[in-house]
Amino acid sequence: MIKVLITHASNGQVNFLEIKGHATSAPHGEDLVCAEVSAVVTGGFNNLKNYKDYELKLDEGYALFKTNSQLDAHDETVIETIICGLNTILEANPRFITIKTDK
Repeated sequence: MIKVLITHASNGQVNFLEIKGHATSAPHGEDLVCAEVSAVVTGGFNNLKNYKDYELKLDEGYALFKTNSQLDAHDETVIETIICGLNTILEANPRFITIKTDK
């Protein structure tokens, strides 16, 4: 099961996004749900303009975005797009991914 946790700062922006686990929807190397999540998260992280301002981790089965800074419009859109992508994956694969948020 892939578990996603999202929290927001007082200004409403995402300040914490953690993705961990494996979908186990297919054998290792053939798991399309894991591949979808990896593509959405990796593509998003690679598009962050101010990446040096954030704590970012990307490993097999684990991804983290954490910040104490306000996001500019570009990076806020990137993070929201990642979350939108993850929600789309959840809609199609509810047995393999969960998303918890403070909102």
